[in-house]
Amino acid sequence: MKGTRQDGFSLVELLIVVVVVGIIAAIAIPALRKGIRAAENGRTFATMRTISSTQVNFYSQNNRFGRLDEINNMVGRGIGATVANGLEHDQFTFEMVPVSPTDSELRDGFTITATRNVTGDTNIYQYELTQAGEIRQILP
Repeated sequence: MKGTRQDGFSLVELLIVVVVVGIIAAIAIPALRKGIRAAENGRTFATMRTISSTQVNFYSQNNRFGRLDEINNMVGRGIGATVANGLEHDQFTFEMVPVSPTDSELRDGFTITATRNVTGDTNIYQYELTQAGEIRQILP
Protein backbone atom coordinates (compact mmCIF):
# COMPACT_ATOMS: atom_id res chain seq x y z
CA MET A 1 0.00 0.00 0.00
CA LYS A 2 1.35 3.21 -1.12
CA GLY A 3 1.32 6.18 1.19
CA THR A 4 0.67 4.32 4.46
CA ARG A 5 3.16 5.11 7.14
CA GLN A 6 3.37 3.59 10.60
CA ASP A 7 5.01 5.54 13.39
CA GLY A 8 6.66 3.80 16.34
CA PHE A 9 9.56 1.57 17.19
CA SER A 10 10.47 -1.59 15.40
CA LEU A 11 11.01 -4.77 17.39
CA VAL A 12 14.77 -4.58 16.82
CA GLU A 13 14.96 -1.02 18.17
CA LEU A 14 12.96 -2.01 21.22
CA LEU A 15 15.22 -5.01 21.90
CA ILE A 16 18.33 -2.84 21.62
CA VAL A 17 16.92 -0.43 24.21
CA VAL A 18 16.07 -3.31 26.57
CA VAL A 19 19.59 -4.76 26.22
CA VAL A 20 21.22 -1.37 26.89
CA VAL A 21 19.06 -0.83 29.99
CA GLY A 22 19.97 -4.35 31.18
CA ILE A 23 23.68 -3.67 30.78
CA ILE A 24 23.42 -0.39 32.69
CA ALA A 25 21.48 -2.11 35.49
CA ALA A 26 24.04 -4.94 35.65
CA ILE A 27 26.78 -2.34 36.21
CA ALA A 28 24.84 -0.05 38.56
CA ILE A 29 23.30 -2.53 41.02
CA PRO A 30 26.59 -3.97 42.38
CA ALA A 31 27.98 -0.45 42.73
CA LEU A 32 24.86 0.60 44.62
CA ARG A 33 25.13 -2.38 46.98
CA LYS A 34 28.80 -1.61 47.58
CA GLY A 35 27.90 1.99 48.41
CA ILE A 36 25.20 0.89 50.83
CA ARG A 37 27.64 -1.47 52.61
CA ALA A 38 30.24 1.31 52.82
CA ALA A 39 27.67 3.64 54.40
CA GLU A 40 26.65 0.96 56.93
CA ASN A 41 30.29 0.35 57.81
CA GLY A 42 30.86 4.10 58.23
CA ARG A 43 27.89 4.40 60.60
CA THR A 44 29.22 1.43 62.55
CA PHE A 45 32.66 3.06 62.89
CA ALA A 46 30.96 6.23 64.15
CA THR A 47 28.96 4.19 66.66
CA MET A 48 32.11 2.45 67.86
CA ARG A 49 33.86 5.81 68.30
CA THR A 50 30.85 6.97 70.36
CA ILE A 51 31.09 3.82 72.48
CA SER A 52 34.83 4.41 72.98
CA SER A 53 34.46 8.02 74.13
CA THR A 54 31.53 7.12 76.38
CA GLN A 55 33.63 4.32 77.91
CA VAL A 56 36.31 6.87 78.83
CA ASN A 57 33.70 9.00 80.61
CA PHE A 58 32.22 5.95 82.34
CA TYR A 59 35.65 4.84 83.53
CA SER A 60 36.45 8.25 85.01
CA GLN A 61 33.19 8.17 87.00
CA ASN A 62 33.12 4.49 88.05
CA ASN A 63 36.76 3.31 88.01
CA ARG A 64 35.79 0.59 85.51
CA PHE A 65 34.53 0.38 81.95
CA GLY A 66 30.83 -0.02 81.32
CA ARG A 67 28.78 -2.88 79.97
CA LEU A 68 26.98 -2.27 76.70
CA ASP A 69 23.62 -1.64 78.33
CA GLU A 70 25.19 0.89 80.73
CA ILE A 71 26.91 2.70 77.86
CA ASN A 72 23.70 2.65 75.82
CA ASN A 73 21.83 4.24 78.73
CA MET A 74 24.47 6.98 79.02
CA VAL A 75 23.86 8.02 75.41
CA GLY A 76 20.08 7.95 75.71
CA ARG A 77 19.65 4.49 74.13
CA GLY A 78 21.24 5.91 70.96
CA ILE A 79 23.56 3.01 70.25
CA GLY A 80 20.87 0.48 69.50
CA ALA A 81 18.10 -1.81 70.64
CA THR A 82 18.82 -4.45 73.24
CA VAL A 83 18.95 -8.03 71.94
CA ALA A 84 19.97 -11.24 73.73
CA ASN A 85 23.57 -10.45 74.76
CA GLY A 86 24.16 -7.16 73.01
CA LEU A 87 22.77 -4.31 70.99
CA GLU A 88 21.48 -4.15 67.46
CA HIS A 89 22.05 -1.07 65.33
CA ASP A 90 21.28 -1.03 61.59
CA GLN A 91 22.59 -4.33 60.21
CA PHE A 92 25.16 -4.78 62.99
CA THR A 93 25.04 -6.57 66.33
CA PHE A 94 27.35 -5.23 69.07
CA GLU A 95 28.54 -7.67 71.74
CA MET A 96 31.06 -7.60 74.58
CA VAL A 97 33.74 -10.24 74.96
CA PRO A 98 33.24 -11.90 77.41
CA VAL A 99 29.47 -11.64 77.10
CA SER A 100 28.84 -10.80 80.77
CA PRO A 101 32.05 -9.27 82.13
CA THR A 102 32.53 -8.85 85.87
CA ASP A 103 33.39 -5.51 87.44
CA SER A 104 36.98 -6.63 87.99
CA GLU A 105 37.31 -7.63 84.31
CA LEU A 106 35.97 -4.21 83.34
CA ARG A 107 38.65 -2.49 85.43
CA ASP A 108 41.29 -4.00 83.16
CA GLY A 109 39.66 -3.37 79.80
CA PHE A 110 36.99 -4.39 77.36
CA THR A 111 36.50 -5.71 73.86
CA ILE A 112 33.39 -5.03 71.82
CA THR A 113 32.68 -6.68 68.48
CA ALA A 114 30.30 -5.42 65.82
CA THR A 115 29.13 -8.10 63.40
CA ARG A 116 27.13 -7.61 60.21
CA ASN A 117 25.49 -10.83 59.15
CA VAL A 118 22.55 -10.33 56.82
CA THR A 119 20.62 -13.37 55.65
CA GLY A 120 21.32 -14.07 52.01
CA ASP A 121 24.44 -11.88 51.89
CA THR A 122 27.74 -13.73 51.65
CA ASN A 123 29.75 -10.80 53.01
CA ILE A 124 30.11 -10.94 56.79
CA TYR A 125 31.77 -7.88 58.28
CA GLN A 126 33.16 -7.86 61.81
CA TYR A 127 34.97 -5.10 63.67
CA GLU A 128 36.56 -5.03 67.11
CA LEU A 129 36.90 -2.14 69.55
CA THR A 130 39.32 -2.30 72.49
CA GLN A 131 39.77 -0.11 75.58
CA ALA A 132 42.62 1.65 73.75
CA GLY A 133 40.06 3.03 71.30
CA GLU A 134 41.44 0.99 68.44
CA ILE A 135 38.98 -0.28 65.86
CA ARG A 136 40.16 -3.06 63.63
CA GLN A 137 38.51 -5.13 60.96
CA ILE A 138 38.37 -8.85 61.72
CA LEU A 139 36.22 -10.04 58.78
CA PRO A 140 36.34 -10.25 55.77
